[in-house]
Amino acid sequence: MLDTCVYIDVAQGRTPPDVDELLTERISNHSAICLSELTHLFGRLDPDHPETATALARLETAINRIPLRRLTSPSIRALGEAGMLAGLVARLGGLPQGRAQALLNDAILYLHAIERGCVVLTRDLREFDFFDQILPYGRVLFYRRPD
Repeated sequence: MLDTCVYIDVAQGRTPPDVDELLTERISNHSAICLSELTHLFGRLDPDHPETATALARLETAINRIPLRRLTSPSIRALGEAGMLAGLVARLGGLPQGRAQALLNDAILYLHAIERGCVVLTRDLREFDFFDQILPYGRVLFYRRPD
């Protein structure tokens, strides 16, 4: 299951070759949480900024490539438990308040992947490593951008 950063890195051409190969060779599952984060940018990005139109066109392409049969939503249980997991990680990790929504979304994605039997692909080492330490039965595959 892909984290939102994967879609963005692919759209920007900033994924390592191993990730590109993995995405080509393996079936990818997608979460409605990431879809929400991606579509949020259509309202969030400044329409007057010179790079916004290009960025949104790339995001639109990425969204349109998601097969609907591979797009699922987390359960109500995952949504509820994610609030507790995100709160625990924020407290134990000393994460800043401004990251609360992103942390919650990542916790939802982590629990959604667990309930679907998926591995999360992400470059977000800090938060997903915390999740994995607290709930070690999840599976996460980390990568680093080549820049």
